[in-house]
Amino acid sequence: MAEKLRLIKKYPNRRLYDTKTSTYITLVDVKALVLQHEEFQVVDAKTGDDLTRSILMQIILEEEAGGSPMFTSDLLSQMIRFYGNAMQGMMGKYLEGNIKAFNEMQTKLKDQARSVYGENSTSSNDLWAQFLGFQGPAMQSMMTAYMEQSQTMFQQMQEKLQGQTRNLFSGFQFPNKAGAPDETAGKK
Repeated sequence: MAEKLRLIKKYPNRRLYDTKTSTYITLVDVKALVLQHEEFQVVDAKTGDDLTRSILMQIILEEEAGGSPMFTSDLLSQMIRFYGNAMQGMMGKYLEGNIKAFNEMQTKLKDQARSVYGENSTSSNDLWAQFLGFQGPAMQSMMTAYMEQSQTMFQQMQEKLQGQTRNLFSGFQFPNKAGAPDETAGKK
C-alpha cells in the first residue's frame, strides 16, 4: 500500500510539491486527485508531520465559499458542538457511515440507470441530472426521512448511553449541586 500512496510535500512557502510528478501543484490539483480516488498523503517538508486532513479541510472551505455550499450554518454549528463532547468519536463514525451509505445508494442508482439507458445514451452526470430533475422531490423526501430517522436513532442511542451511565454511577454518592435538595438531610 505504501507504494500506491502518492506523497505530496508542503513547503514553508505554502507550495505543494508532488513527488510522483516532480512538479508543484495547487489545491485544485489535490482536489482532482480526490475526485480520481487517488490515495495520497500531504506531509510538511520540514517536519514530516501529516497535513492531509488540513489540506482536505482547505479544499472543503474553498468549496463552501464557492457559492453553492453543502453545509448550512446550523449544521456547522451543531458539528462544532460535538468537539470535546463525549460523543465526538461516535459522531465522526456516524457521519462517515452515512456518507458511505449515500455513496453506495448513488452508485446503485447510476448502475441501474446505465442498465436501462445504456452506457452511451448520455453522460453519467447528464443522466444523474435528468433523474434528479424528475425524481428530485421524491429523493429529497426520502433523504429527509432517512436523516430524520438517523437523527432519532442517534438521539435514542445518546439517551440510552446517558441512562446506562446514570445506572452505572447510581451507587456512588456525589456532592450535591448548589441549591439541590439533599436526599440524606434528616436521615440519621
